[in-house]
Amino acid sequence: MLTADCAVVNRRGELLLVRRGGEPFKGCWALPGGFMEMDETIEHCAVRELEEETGIRVDEGDLRLIGVYSAPGRDPRGRTVTAAYAVTIDTCTAVAGDDAAEVRWWPLGELPPMAFDHAQIVGDAHFQPKMQ
Repeated sequence: MLTADCAVVNRRGELLLVRRGGEPFKGCWALPGGFMEMDETIEHCAVRELEEETGIRVDEGDLRLIGVYSAPGRDPRGRTVTAAYAVTIDTCTAVAGDDAAEVRWWPLGELPPMAFDHAQIVGDAHFQPKMQ
């Protein structure tokens, strides 16, 4: 299975996370993302999943590849590989949609525990918290 995840940071140094509405990790915080469809590129999947789960639309060209994550067991549903992307946007309102129960902007220095291997992905993105 192939997925795409999107780490979205705003210019205030906050990361957008979704509270998962379904299993696995129901109720836990995660990066917006999901499964790639047969008729799309992985970049399009990242953009589509971000919009479906948060209402935020970005251009594929603004995505920066963080990495590909393929560790066995990273997803309890089975063998899943993800391409993780980062994008920086101006601050905007996000609205929970699709299978996201809630969305929230979190200061980079105050992130909650995250589902899957998303904490590693965020660390690999090398975002810098905004200095006060």
